[in-house]
Amino acid sequence: MSEIKPVTVHIMGNEYHVSSPADEVESLERAARNLDKRMREIKASGRIVGTERIAVMAALNLAYEVGQGGSIDNIEIENMEKRIQKLNQEIETIMASNAQLEL
Repeated sequence: MSEIKPVTVHIMGNEYHVSSPADEVESLERAARNLDKRMREIKASGRIVGTERIAVMAALNLAYEVGQGGSIDNIEIENMEKRIQKLNQEIETIMASNAQLEL
């Protein structure tokens, strides 16, 4: 089993602290950069307002693309879905904390 490392990623100007197996850190950072790029593109389009909605649309777009690729087997998709759920929970927790700080 790989060692778990703390990783800091930046998405839409926000810093997120997550954990990752040491051998997957580069993949996680690449995914974060891709998500950041997608979210910024969606925001720039001006059609969607709000960070949460932008994140959901980016996730849907990425999930659709993965689904269309056909090269990823079901086990990898399940693992990605679990990681996405975990990251979503962490993002929601951080956003809730930030919302309370703004009050």
